[in-house]
Amino acid sequence: QGIYKYLERCFSDFKQRGFVVGYDTRGQVTSNCSSKKLAKLTAAVLLAKDVPVYFFSTYAPTPFVPYAVQQLKAVAGVMITASHNRKEDNGYKVYWENGAQITSPHDKEIIKCIEECVEPWNGSWNENLVDTSPLRQDPLKKICDCYMEDLKKICYHRELNMQTNLKFVHTSFHGVGHDYVQLAFKAFGFQPPIPVPEQKDPDPDFSTVKCPNPEEGESVLELSLRLAEKENARVVVATDPDADRLAVAEQQEHGCWKVFTGNELAALFGWWMFSCWKENCSEDADVKNVYMLATTVSSKILRAIALKEGFHFEETLPGFKWIGSRVKDLLDNGKEVLFAFEESIGM
Repeated sequence: QGIYKYLERCFSDFKQRGFVVGYDTRGQVTSNCSSKKLAKLTAAVLLAKDVPVYFFSTYAPTPFVPYAVQQLKAVAGVMITASHNRKEDNGYKVYWENGAQITSPHDKEIIKCIEECVEPWNGSWNENLVDTSPLRQDPLKKICDCYMEDLKKICYHRELNMQTNLKFVHTSFHGVGHDYVQLAFKAFGFQPPIPVPEQKDPDPDFSTVKCPNPEEGESVLELSLRLAEKENARVVVATDPDADRLAVAEQQEHGCWKVFTGNELAALFGWWMFSCWKENCSEDADVKNVYMLATTVSSKILRAIALKEGFHFEETLPGFKWIGSRVKDLLDNGKEVLFAFEESIGM
């Protein structure tokens, strides 16, 4: 209700552009409260006020919501998720029209609006509006198809990928990631990764891990690593329950596993993206128009590469919301952003 009130104030075309709502697979049995139910209630408030709502028909990765906000030119979006937190938690992430999580002053103003309307409005509990309102649209197929097509734009050696004998294992930690990671590997020309069967399907109890955070290292990757050894797969990829956090492990020549930190992955990704940019850029391309970003709590290795290669490296405050806002500013000003990261690296 508070978000509706604030968006109505900010956007005169709110009821033309609409709002995006997504959700993960979390659910608390004792309280009969799932992410999907909370998403339906979120949508109901807006639908009752004649706002078009793009409501995903099934669970989706968190990155689909900000992507949909931009693709559909919606004013904002909400993802119902507690990311990699414990099973008892839930919450929501709010995205502005630029596709970045909200920053000040929007967050403070939304809180003020929440405090001004704490009593539920008529219709606010009618979660069935999602199934009956003509203002509700399902963006899932369009967004998924567009997202995978856009992924192909950063695939530079698809033919080699199609020929490789390298095998991958993927775990989605009982969350949303399985189907979409399979599609992403296909977009790059790889054989689909071997899923960890015990962790492939949604399970709000996260029954095989104490903490559903792939960055906890080998302790939570145990099933993935053992399956990889059995299948002779040298690389393990893990996504958290809402698929916006990534861990990667590689088997070394002596048989032990190297679990990469977020900073190490960022160094590899940043170096790779710049190498591919140099290999494929036009003759009149200006390296001074190229940017990479990281937060102040992250490694500065990309700054060292930037000093050597001549592109720009910038730091932002910690948090994807600050990176996202700055990236959008740079893109709007005609700059080319190759890579941006925080140590807790997102997909």
